[in-house]
Amino acid sequence: MYEKFGQFIDGNWSPSSNNETYEVINPATEEVLGHASKAAPADVERALKSSKQGLHVWKKTPPWQRSNILRKIADKMREKKDILAKWMTLENGKPLAEGVGETNGAADIFEWNAEETKRIFGQTIESRFEDTRVHVFYQPIGVVAALSPWNFPLILAARKISTALAAGCSVIIKPDTITPGVVMELVDICRECGVPPGAVNLLSGDPPSIASQLMQSDIIKKVSITGSVRVGKLILKQAADKVQRVTMELSGHSPFIVFDDADIKKATDMAIAAKFRNNGQVCISPNRFYIHENKKNEFIDLFIEKTKKLKIGNGMDPDTQLGPLTTQKRLDEVETLVEKTKQEGATVLLGGKRPAGFNKGFFYEPTIFDDVKDDFTIMKEEPFGPLVPMLSFKSFDEVIERANDHELGLCSYVCTNSMEKAHLASEQLETGSVAVNTGFVAIAEAPFGGIKQSGYGREGGSMAIKDYLNVKYTHLGIKG
Repeated sequence: MYEKFGQFIDGNWSPSSNNETYEVINPATEEVLGHASKAAPADVERALKSSKQGLHVWKKTPPWQRSNILRKIADKMREKKDILAKWMTLENGKPLAEGVGETNGAADIFEWNAEETKRIFGQTIESRFEDTRVHVFYQPIGVVAALSPWNFPLILAARKISTALAAGCSVIIKPDTITPGVVMELVDICRECGVPPGAVNLLSGDPPSIASQLMQSDIIKKVSITGSVRVGKLILKQAADKVQRVTMELSGHSPFIVFDDADIKKATDMAIAAKFRNNGQVCISPNRFYIHENKKNEFIDLFIEKTKKLKIGNGMDPDTQLGPLTTQKRLDEVETLVEKTKQEGATVLLGGKRPAGFNKGFFYEPTIFDDVKDDFTIMKEEPFGPLVPMLSFKSFDEVIERANDHELGLCSYVCTNSMEKAHLASEQLETGSVAVNTGFVAIAEAPFGGIKQSGYGREGGSMAIKDYLNVKYTHLGIKG
């Protein structure tokens, strides 16, 4: 499957300089999908050199021309949505329908940034002096290292690549070894749509070694990473040595709050959609369910009823709603956390085991817990799987305090029919985004990112491009 790709450097696909490869596994069948190219240090150096040269070409490309190319990429992604979705399902395990949805979302991001490249506005400031003028303008920051994960391989790569290109930067994208193919397909679309050689390069292979070599280079001026807090801190320490600018979208542990005035049917639909997207392997997945004590039993009963109807299976089956976990490691970690949660005193209401009849694949049943306390491990560590701990609360102030009592602050969910509670909760919850009566958070037109140890910087919306630009001010004497 990977024969037509490899490392993408200076506008061409080629094997790694030492011809090394690594296996890519289908999580639904545990079969080897193929062998993807593994970059050697010499390939990283070639990519750095190419990106430096590509930057000089791309930053001089007029904004309208850059915009047209980005829009072509968006159109081509939609045209090839079935191919891209298939890549994601085979590599990641998510259902085909989710893969199509992710492709459309990634195309939207390219389309949004196609417009943003024409909206890089400077300023003219009234000078205090009669014979001078003050001008502020923006310039591309330089070569960007983009480190993208496996759980949303296309949409997260699209955020980084499209924003860098919109700003006039060149970019080196490093996909995860779990899902290289879909990102390779995206980069090939960039090539096909007219992105010049060197403006986009791709390095596939061992993430720590590639990232470390990129970070040590004086050529890299910015890094954008989506990943765990642990990895983010390592990248941040490396970036400090070169004073590289960093955008960090890291782990989350989202509270899901259902007030007593909420429509329980709508709340459970919202919870099911948000929680089981990509089998819970989502940084904004709701992981702490706080249900008002007057509504808890009703919510749990309906949530269980709807969860039981979810069809588990291979994502290539169009009827599948819940695919496998993506790796054996992820499956092992979920199983360990389930056992830990039971040992700490929780009651399993549903699931808690691998589904019957699945002899192959990294499948695990949606698992719902009751009798959970705030100090349980599952309430502190990101589950990153289909695990649902249920808790109750009595008052508004109480639940906000408990929801905020966490080192992470990426996203929150609120269900209420009260305008007052919606506004106050949105203002008081300590997260980068709040979804009220909807499960949709990450959209192209809105800024996405976290606070606290969930990171900083924003992707999406009109704010994202500023992280890829340097601000320059000129004080101009007009009389020579």
